[in-house]
Amino acid sequence: MGDDLGAGGLRFEREGAIGWCIIDRPAARNAFTPAMYYGLKRAVRLVNSDPDLAALIITGVDDVFAPGGDLGGRAEPGDNLPDGIGHDILPFLTIRDSRAPVISAVNGICQAGGLLVAMMSDIAVASDRATFRVPELLRGIPDATFAAALPAHVGVAVARDLMLSARRFDAAEAQRLGVISRVVPHENLREAALQAAREILQTSPTARAQVKRMLNERYGLFDYETMLGALETSPEPREGMRAFMEKRNPNWIPENLPG
Repeated sequence: MGDDLGAGGLRFEREGAIGWCIIDRPAARNAFTPAMYYGLKRAVRLVNSDPDLAALIITGVDDVFAPGGDLGGRAEPGDNLPDGIGHDILPFLTIRDSRAPVISAVNGICQAGGLLVAMMSDIAVASDRATFRVPELLRGIPDATFAAALPAHVGVAVARDLMLSARRFDAAEAQRLGVISRVVPHENLREAALQAAREILQTSPTARAQVKRMLNERYGLFDYETMLGALETSPEPREGMRAFMEKRNPNWIPENLPG
C-alpha cells in the first residue's frame, strides 16, 4: 500500500528519516474509525520496515489530537480493512512494542483511544493547551488496556481516580501524574517532538529494544476477553453510546443525585 494507510482520516508524510502520521478528520473532531485504528498499526509497521525511515511521530490537526473511537460508527472514503479483523484492529500494543521509536505530539484534546496512543508511545510530548480524559466508563466500556496500563504510569490510587471519575485534567497535571512525560508551549510542539525523536535515535537500537521489553513487562495482563465480552453481551455499552449520541444522561445515573 506504500504510504497509504488505508484510512480516510489519516495522512502519512515523510520528513527525512521521520514519518509523520497525522490524524486528520476534523469534521468528526478526529474521532477514530476502525480503519483509522488499523491505519495506525500500518504506520508503525511502515516505519519498522522502510530502511529510509527511523521513527514515527503521531499528531492531530487543529485543537484535537484524538478523542477515541467514533461512537456513531461512521466511516470515511478510502477506508480499507482486512476481512474478519476482530480485536486485532487495536494499535496500542503495536505502538508500545515498535522497534522504531514512536513519539506522540499531543496538540489538543486527548481522550480514550487517543490517550492510549499517547501513553503507549515511547515519548508523549504535549502542548500546554492539551486536555486529557479516560471516559470509557461513561459509555459502559470496561477498558482492558487502561486497566493494565494506567496503574503502571500513575499508581493504583490515581488510576482509580482517573478511570472511575472520568474527570478531565490538563497537561500540567498529566505530566505531574506521569500520564505523559513532556509539556511544551503549543507553538513549540512540532520541534519538541522532532527533538524527542532525535534524542531517542542517539541510543543503540538493540539495547533500546531490550530495555523497552523489560519496561513493557510492568503493564501486566491486558484482559481483552472481559472487555470484548462486555461489548458483545452487556446492555451498558449500547446504552452509553446511545446516550452520548442523544446528548442525554445514561439510565444508570441516579435521578436524585445531589447537586
